[in-house]
Amino acid sequence: MAVDWGTSNLRAWGVGPDGNVRFFRTSGAGMGRLGRDAYPATLAGLIDDEFAAAGPPVDVLICGMAGARQGWMEAPYLATPAELGGLWSAAVMPPMPGSRFRPRLLPGVCQRAAGAEDVMRGEEIQLLGLSALLPGFSGLVVMPGTHCKWVRLAGTRMERFATAMTGELFEVLRTHSVLRHSVGEEKDEQRNEGFSAGLHCGVESPQRLSTSLFRVRAAALLSDMGPSWCAGYLSGLLIGAEIGGQRAWIGSAEIPLIGGSALCALYASGLELVGARTRIIDATEAVLAGLKAVRQSQETST
Repeated sequence: MAVDWGTSNLRAWGVGPDGNVRFFRTSGAGMGRLGRDAYPATLAGLIDDEFAAAGPPVDVLICGMAGARQGWMEAPYLATPAELGGLWSAAVMPPMPGSRFRPRLLPGVCQRAAGAEDVMRGEEIQLLGLSALLPGFSGLVVMPGTHCKWVRLAGTRMERFATAMTGELFEVLRTHSVLRHSVGEEKDEQRNEGFSAGLHCGVESPQRLSTSLFRVRAAALLSDMGPSWCAGYLSGLLIGAEIGGQRAWIGSAEIPLIGGSALCALYASGLELVGARTRIIDATEAVLAGLKAVRQSQETST
């Protein structure tokens, strides 16, 4: 079993000896909704019907927030520079008595350097998966999401990384700040125009982010910019400022973007403004490839 147990959702793939997926299950029972004692029953309830009651043990490789301090059992972080091929050996085994399932919680990765402290839990599996999908890759990887990760990767070795809270900032500003009076949800051409304007502003002047943000409100009041334009501008400004602030990380090599296609496309347009080439990698494909790679390392070690 290959399992991605996030804060909001739980996904599980049954993987056969040939590496092919035999079945898939999903649930809204993410870490944020569970007490520690609920994990064994939640996992069993999701996949029990695929297995006979008796038989040999079934390995369950679990990445994500189930291994967080607030999850099932804490799987301590590997510290950068981290060899992602070592995730298997650092896994912890929570008890699941009376069951065929043998769960292993995979660790996250941390960065302990003073002034650059950072953590990730779940993305490291996608990075290991990327190394399987693009053998020999070395360079910058960008992982758009609620908390976007910028990672220096050399094969399966993660050298350093940085987290940008861009997605969360967008939600907080859109729903809890004065900007909420100006921002709407419509997806139309005005939103695209606003996004482009915000993106250029953020990329060119990331240091002016706090002052540029108020243009959302002022443009609505003084220039009759509609809610969709304002939403696009806010999104573009935040993504552009993130990219502009990270220019020192960007070289000439193609940058894999791991995530959902729509969000990755927005980052691709921003990176294009600074002359970067990108390639979108589906996050689910990367997770599954990473968990399969961990399984292969387990088989090699035993």
